[in-house]
Amino acid sequence: MPVIQRTIAVQFQLQVHFTDHAFAGSNSLLRDVIVNGEDREFHMALVVIDETLSKSQPHLVAEIESYFDAHSDALRLVCRPMIVEGGERTKNGYFHVSEIQSHVDRYHLDRHAYIIAVGGGALLDMVGLAAATAHRGIRHIRVPTTTLSQDDSGVGVKNGINAFGKKNFIGSFAPPFAVINDFQLLTSLSPRDKRSGYVEAVKVALIRDASFFESIERDADQLRAFEPAAMRRLIYRCAELHLDHIATSGDPFESGSARPLDFGHWAAHKLEQLSDYKIRHGEAVAVGIAVDVLYSELMGYITPAAANRILALLENLGFELFANELLHVDSDGELIVLEGFEEFREHLGGNLTITLLSDIGRGFEVHEIRIPKVIESIERLNQRHKSRALKQSVPMRGCAAN
Repeated sequence: MPVIQRTIAVQFQLQVHFTDHAFAGSNSLLRDVIVNGEDREFHMALVVIDETLSKSQPHLVAEIESYFDAHSDALRLVCRPMIVEGGERTKNGYFHVSEIQSHVDRYHLDRHAYIIAVGGGALLDMVGLAAATAHRGIRHIRVPTTTLSQDDSGVGVKNGINAFGKKNFIGSFAPPFAVINDFQLLTSLSPRDKRSGYVEAVKVALIRDASFFESIERDADQLRAFEPAAMRRLIYRCAELHLDHIATSGDPFESGSARPLDFGHWAAHKLEQLSDYKIRHGEAVAVGIAVDVLYSELMGYITPAAANRILALLENLGFELFANELLHVDSDGELIVLEGFEEFREHLGGNLTITLLSDIGRGFEVHEIRIPKVIESIERLNQRHKSRALKQSVPMRGCAAN
């Protein structure tokens, strides 16, 4: 039988802006992004805000409403900003996605209207899914408000919610119309949440850019103290490297079997689940990276000196590199965290593909994992954790420091 076959090429422009006080009336950035040079009478927008953020910055809702009032010649806020719970709980069901889509219907938003999400990575994931699926896609603007979402998840092309006990089981690949990183929105974060995003910078430096790793080492003391200039440098370069990978890797929607930007994540996603998401994503990634670094060393891919240098940097930034969930076993006595390998493979499809290190700044892919060596890596990490706890004379904890 005959066949008709064509190659369909679609281009996306993903813009990531950096600013301060994005919702100050005198800051025209958001207005300019929304108007986008289009000749329309006005541009409709629905705003969704992370509940935790609205509580820590109680002026924010009024500030956003004032912003739209100040630019009412071009912008139209269709209703009072929606306040939606943030954190991983917002992704544990379809309710909030449906809630946002009901607003799209109620206020007659079309595909050229905007859904603006203001919050952490979990909220951005959920709102992004709602935007990608209402009318088959409404323009979506992300305003990330955590270190982790500003330097990693908020600048990506993934959206999703959790289902069947698995992270991001339901989702889409849909680039946002724009990302606006407002550094001032980080000021009310807890130390734990400020720190959490550092690990994604370490991750991308390890697999892509040795000089960036060295700069993080130089800034480590300032970063641990949350010095603003050091944090800005880290966020900007980390976001740039993530965007470069998405734009130039040739597989932005992960049609293949490789996910180099998920270095350390096979274990991290499982640890989040096992802790009922009490362990933050960044904290889990720090542990996952530590496991894979030690595995890379045991396999002879990197030197012991390089491995220790990596672990020492993570510890200096304030991360605990062991979680008791690593030792949880099933009814057969098998480590449950090892299920993360198969879940990782299923989520992407195709062959199991894990990124490891051949040096600082140089990642490579393997398709087979020696489980006894992984278990040995976990045991060594446990011993390192116990030794550090003994030296510091503080109680051992199963997850990252607050």
